[in-house]
Amino acid sequence: MRFELTRSLLERLQSDVEEGRDQDILAVLSELHPSDIGGTLDRLTLDEARYVIRLLEPETAAEAVLELDEDVREKLLEGLTSREIAEKLIENFDSDDAADVMADLPEQKAKEVLDLLEDEEQADDIEELLRHQEGTAGALMAKELISVRADSTVARAIVDMRQQAKEVEHVYTIYVVDKDDRFFGVLPLKDLLFSAESTRTLIKHICQTDAVSVLVDTDVEEVVNQMKKYDVVVLPVVDTENRLVGRITFDDVMDVMQEEAEEDYQLASGISEDVDASDSPMVQVRARLPWLLIGLAGGILSSQIIGLYEEELRIDPKMAFFMPLIAATAGNVGVQSSAIVVQGLASGALAHVNVFARLWKELRVALLSAVICGTLIFVVNLALRQSQALSYTVSIALFTVILTAAFFGTLIPLALDRLKVDPALATGPFVTTLNDIFGLLTYFTVGHIMYDLFS
Repeated sequence: MRFELTRSLLERLQSDVEEGRDQDILAVLSELHPSDIGGTLDRLTLDEARYVIRLLEPETAAEAVLELDEDVREKLLEGLTSREIAEKLIENFDSDDAADVMADLPEQKAKEVLDLLEDEEQADDIEELLRHQEGTAGALMAKELISVRADSTVARAIVDMRQQAKEVEHVYTIYVVDKDDRFFGVLPLKDLLFSAESTRTLIKHICQTDAVSVLVDTDVEEVVNQMKKYDVVVLPVVDTENRLVGRITFDDVMDVMQEEAEEDYQLASGISEDVDASDSPMVQVRARLPWLLIGLAGGILSSQIIGLYEEELRIDPKMAFFMPLIAATAGNVGVQSSAIVVQGLASGALAHVNVFARLWKELRVALLSAVICGTLIFVVNLALRQSQALSYTVSIALFTVILTAAFFGTLIPLALDRLKVDPALATGPFVTTLNDIFGLLTYFTVGHIMYDLFS
């Protein structure tokens, strides 16, 4: 049954926290899934949320905290002691989640938390994960996994698996390694149960040796592409010597995909930093202002272009009626073209496509669109009995700006990608402003020529 946090339930919880009715709080929360508890904590004040976390069982508290937004979680942890973080949260996290949370702590506090962990192996795993560069497979992976030796029998492997399974919450597959811990292959549980002829069968005879793996320094976007390409829910991670060091599961990849989508959406909207509704006004202004200034500069330049062609507007003031049409069409076509290219780059579909081939394809699409739109506006203007000079000006200018906007919209994200800059920048105010300026310049240039011809 879907849980819905009502206003009355929220007020009741807040009242219970204020009055210290611990049993009433636990009675309500005990019926909820940890993710719903996390959503509830998100609606409480930080002090109220900390109070509730201290009441919860460690495993429940840990799962609930993971459901919080990263910024909220970071502020929440500021008010918890190092011991509370270690015993209540970190000891109940998988290594990858523990490393993510530890990365948000101040350096001194993170060191204190590590020192307080009872499990030295867990502390070592977290320290290792924190050493990997952010945005790589090594930083994303978890250390918990089940591995067996290739030269083990099925009977021996089952014993080893039972011992390791205590540390692994979800078992997706069994990893097979050689005597030096080098990655050998994978053993699906189905093959273990049905492919072995006897318990004396060697694992290397029933495992799959063609399994794909990724290096620890592989970019997370490539990890996402690999999982999509090979349709797997978990990927083994190896070091440069092919030793098995961890695994990446589909839920971690989903988090990355969501973060990437949010980042690209914000860039396309002209927001240069990762912000959300809870951030302070100054943080939001700092993220938005650079692109607003670019748009302002573009508007000033556009006004200067209009001023240069003031004489054409005196000759036929009706030219001003079509300025928004030209600018809007140029911006729309540019955003459409760049959005398709950015999507292709993100999915890997354009990773090995020739730039000129992509430009030529987009220009063919733009050419057909330009012919249709140019002809349509020409017919409309004739039907409205506009002058020949104005009709030809609008049609030719519209035809031209559609082609040029498609060219810019395709070329700019491809160029940004080659320069290792996020191509999502191209789908926002950058391309729109550029095409607005070029569209108006084209419109008045064509108008100058047409009015000279028909004068």
